[in-house]
Amino acid sequence: MAAEQGTPPEGRYGRSADARADRKLKIVGAVLGAALLAFVGWAGVHYVTKTDVSGQLVRSRTISDSAVQGVLEIRKEKDAVAVCTLFSLGADGSEVARKDVTFDRRETHFTAPVTIRTTAHAAATQLEGCRTASRS
Repeated sequence: MAAEQGTPPEGRYGRSADARADRKLKIVGAVLGAALLAFVGWAGVHYVTKTDVSGQLVRSRTISDSAVQGVLEIRKEKDAVAVCTLFSLGADGSEVARKDVTFDRRETHFTAPVTIRTTAHAAATQLEGCRTASRS
């Protein structure tokens, strides 16, 4: 009986190319899995421990060529100070107003009216974002 041609006897010449490739794939997979696990852990800790302030511009209207009135809805922790930045754009897209508004209330969820003075007629007003500030 003749032995099969083309395949060497098992274990005689070291690992095959497939076995080396499988080992490399396992190592790469383990490293990527560990990196993903570390990122998910970091994101979870960051999400739980940060003090967050969120705001939403409920509505806004231009009341004159030099003023805009808006209503903000704020959610924050009871003792946090919220600072929200609003800006208005003119019809040509240029910025005509920017204002940081500080909220030092003890409430966790509230709405507040805000008036912004503009340098020209405002076509749109937007909330850039809210953040926490230190209590003075």
